[in-house]
Amino acid sequence: MPLPTPDAQGDQITHTTDTDQAETGHLLGAADIRRIADLAGIHPTKRLGQNFVIDPGTVRRIVRLAEVGANDPVLEVGPGLGSLTLGLLEAGNKVTAVEIDPALATRLPETIADFMPDAQDRLTVINRDALTLSADSQADLAAAGSLTLVANLPYNVATPIILTLLERFPNLNRFLVMVQKEVADRLVASPGSKVYGAPSLKLAWYGRAESAGRIGRNVFWPAPNVDSALVSFTRATAPSTSPEAVESQRKEVFALVDAAFGQRRKTLHAALKGLVPPEAFTEAGIDPTRRGETMRVEEFAALARACRETEE
Repeated sequence: MPLPTPDAQGDQITHTTDTDQAETGHLLGAADIRRIADLAGIHPTKRLGQNFVIDPGTVRRIVRLAEVGANDPVLEVGPGLGSLTLGLLEAGNKVTAVEIDPALATRLPETIADFMPDAQDRLTVINRDALTLSADSQADLAAAGSLTLVANLPYNVATPIILTLLERFPNLNRFLVMVQKEVADRLVASPGSKVYGAPSLKLAWYGRAESAGRIGRNVFWPAPNVDSALVSFTRATAPSTSPEAVESQRKEVFALVDAAFGQRRKTLHAALKGLVPPEAFTEAGIDPTRRGETMRVEEFAALARACRETEE
């Protein structure tokens, strides 16, 4: 039985049978996951946010929604035991998998060798914290042309990982990630929403994020205590200014965003006191009695620009 197709409202994606497993190859089911974990002596930990996908149908749905072409470079963070990794390799992608857990990083190439040996040359495994990745340390990723992130992200650090990678890899143009539903709601929220905040604005600085569907708890082992959801993202067209100028502007905007939401219930005038002179509000055409949760990222950018111009 195939999965239902999620729509813009985020239909529930639930557990499916393994009947479509025979379509193109063998992906990992529940029995495979538990067997591999037992053989490797691996036990999922809450500390690292480890919940492994046990449903091939869900994996194939994620890969289809990611819309990555064959031989295109894909970055996967937190591959775990290899469920999504195998799905991406099955689709013909070149996968760089970043895994913080040494035991999982060591086991992953063995799993690919067992289940999809012809794809071994398209997999690179990096054993490190994704938050430490940079264009300098990972020159191959930085030079990969258009890079796509496809991942079941560790719930406890999903937002920092997304924002860090977007900052450090300008060629990271798209992503489709699975995160805790509450995190997904914040990432795609619009001004005025109860969950709209700093993560919403910071992601909007880089481009457009959209909900891509919900994921049921029963497709994971162990099953999490929260619902999950998919978020898709497309980076905005790069501005014509220099990368150094863009980075300077980003820092200015993010500083205002952090200050505005550090005191969420205060007006902009109160929350940004000492950062934004009164004349900058006038120059940017922004009412200082507004609150941060009503502001679009373009308005924060205009306010940052006005501050810079009043200082010159």
